[in-house]
Order: sequence, then C-alpha cells, then structure tokens
Amino acid sequence: MAQQIAASFAVYFVIWWITLFAVLPFGLRTQAEDEHVIAGTVESAPTKFRAGRVVFFTTLVSALIYGAWYIASHYFGLSIDSIPKIVPSYDK
Repeated sequence: MAQQIAASFAVYFVIWWITLFAVLPFGLRTQAEDEHVIAGTVESAPTKFRAGRVVFFTTLVSALIYGAWYIASHYFGLSIDSIPKIVPSYDK
C-alpha cells in the first residue's frame, strides 16, 4: 500500500513539474511590454512575478491531468502497452 501511495505521488510530482513550465508564461508581462525596464535587468524579465498564482494554477491543471490519468489507468485499464506500436518489430 505504501508503494502505491509513493508511486502515485511520484507520478503526480512529474506531472506537476512538467505542468509548471507549461503554465509559467501565462499572464506574464515583461518589462519591455510595460515600457519600464529596470537598470541591470533584461527587457524580457517579468514586471511582477506572481508565484502564488503560478503554483495555484499549476496545481489545479496537474490535478486535472492526474485525475484523467488515474481514471484511464484504473477504470479503463489503459497503460503504456495500450498504445499502438508505430515502430516495426525486427524480431526473427
């Protein structure tokens, strides 16, 4: 039972981390867009970085993705083996 919980947490963590980089640019305003570049920074630096908002939306989106994965794997029995093979087999 403890292994299943650890494996589920590991899958969620990987989904969360990948989702973080997908959610990160949404709603981002750069200093160049606001025409207020602070000396010593690049123009593409964010004007206001809202870490709490990014973490909230990352958690929300990754929970939805994890839920879809959980339903597909536990209720419908889908797994990696369910994906059709595209690469031909070279077995003799």
